[in-house]
Amino acid sequence: MAGRKIELYDVRPLTSIRNMMQMAHDESGERIAYKYRVGDHIEEVTYNQFFEDTMGIGTELFSRIDKKAHVAMVGDNSYRWITVYLTMLQSAGVFVPVDKEMPEEDMLRVLNHSDSEVVFYSAHLEKFFMDHRDQLPHVKFFVGVDREEDQGEFLSYTSFRDAGKAKIATGATHYTQLEKEVDEVRMLVYTSGTTGLAKGVMLTERNLIKMVYHGLQVSTVYETGLSVLPYHHTYEAVAGLLVEIHMRCTMCINEGLTTVAKNLQFYKPDFIYLVPAFVEVFYKKIMAKAKHEKKETLLKLLSKGVALTKKMGIKGKAPAAFKPILDVFGGRMRKIVCGGAPIRPELGEFFGSLGINLINGYGITECSPLVSVNQDNFNSYATAGYPIPCVEIKFEDVDSEGNGEICVKGDTVMAGYYKNPEATAEAIVDGWFHTGDYGHFNDNGQLVITGRKKNLIVLANGKNIFPEEIERYIDRIPYVQESVVFAIRDENGEEVGLAVEVFLNAEQVEKRKITCPEQSLRADVNKQTLLLPSYKHISQIFIRPVEFEKTSSKKIKRASCINAPKMPEHHGASQN
Repeated sequence: MAGRKIELYDVRPLTSIRNMMQMAHDESGERIAYKYRVGDHIEEVTYNQFFEDTMGIGTELFSRIDKKAHVAMVGDNSYRWITVYLTMLQSAGVFVPVDKEMPEEDMLRVLNHSDSEVVFYSAHLEKFFMDHRDQLPHVKFFVGVDREEDQGEFLSYTSFRDAGKAKIATGATHYTQLEKEVDEVRMLVYTSGTTGLAKGVMLTERNLIKMVYHGLQVSTVYETGLSVLPYHHTYEAVAGLLVEIHMRCTMCINEGLTTVAKNLQFYKPDFIYLVPAFVEVFYKKIMAKAKHEKKETLLKLLSKGVALTKKMGIKGKAPAAFKPILDVFGGRMRKIVCGGAPIRPELGEFFGSLGINLINGYGITECSPLVSVNQDNFNSYATAGYPIPCVEIKFEDVDSEGNGEICVKGDTVMAGYYKNPEATAEAIVDGWFHTGDYGHFNDNGQLVITGRKKNLIVLANGKNIFPEEIERYIDRIPYVQESVVFAIRDENGEEVGLAVEVFLNAEQVEKRKITCPEQSLRADVNKQTLLLPSYKHISQIFIRPVEFEKTSSKKIKRASCINAPKMPEHHGASQN
């Protein structure tokens, strides 16, 4: 692999999560750590208050349960969610973040399988837990983060925290002076599963602090961020929240998907973590508005011109025509960290021309989660950047086009799957975690993700196709909201061609005065895929009436494709 020398940022070393929190308290105590809306009021919390809140919760919690107990949090993004999270990471116990959108039956299974003894929860889940109390025999009590008073086993967060602070005031040190090992499991994360019970990923404290330290060596963040993505995912919880604490950022907590645009303008952040689906929405809305104002061509020409001058090393201010767009993001946005899926290069070039660095990376929960990321001063939108300094990458089962399964070894690789040694042994072989993703290094040593192993289409002629590659071309069509490419199978179950199922943006179809969507879509799909090899061309197109079903991290569940032919049970080939 050819490559370039990676330039590393100077980062403060840390020995534990408690060490990280203590440094923030001692050195930046009066700095605002969090801002969030309570009705019409904006609440501000300093790093001193944040640290003291975790000390109070931890002192009360571990006066009631064993110091190595498992504690779950299930609920909406909130400051109190974060306090429970950091309380547990500073303890000798195990934190279990649970997806609040998980089906009820799966939620009960996760809480039982994880051996959680305490559950912190948001108000809308209280009735569910009260109704199903007898199905959670391991749970000793529940703490409602919105509850004002105790009611039997259902306790008030405020009273709980304040009781712990009172204990500290009278000399309790069992939590504040706790000693523990960083190689112990500290986080148990259940990955999004489409069928059956998701596996519990065991992350140690060493995994977490190494990800924070080495991630910041290659990609930094700034002063004020807007926190949008679900906290139960490691992307936001570790690569986001923990990194931001170590950098002493001020994080503004977004209330919901409908308030993102309003909060961008209100808080005026200089960075944000997003998934590509969010970036696509922003881009398409910007372009739709430009088209409506008859400025689309000008905007694209300006964008390409600025991108070209940047490649030539010429720096300058963004054109005045970009100001209304920048104002949408609050006017101070400098960086969008993007993960969860590849981004289309033209999106990166467009936002880069605005002066907003769109940084793409690659991660997976089992690697805490960051594996690689682009650098601010050497950013390639078509890649997932460079491996972070504490990991190695190799490729197995490399095909004729140079793509192989991405395998990762290093300090951020999980300890294994909880109570599942068979799955652990299958995933980690000789220290190498097999990600299930395919890719390769380019000539600069940057990681290029090709597709997901389980989605691989193998045509009867032996050609391998990753549907994600073709979807990226189709998703460039302005009125296409989302798409899934799948295999056409013959009567013997063999994959013989390609089809795509598409959900259209009705507003864009109307604005563009498209009277026959099927005909327009066929022409535009052919145009977008024209330069691809013939075996990657689309033979059949289906327009679906509703959006694809998605996970809570907004990834499409490919099994929700309506028109994909289902594989007969007696065939052994993989389904898409």
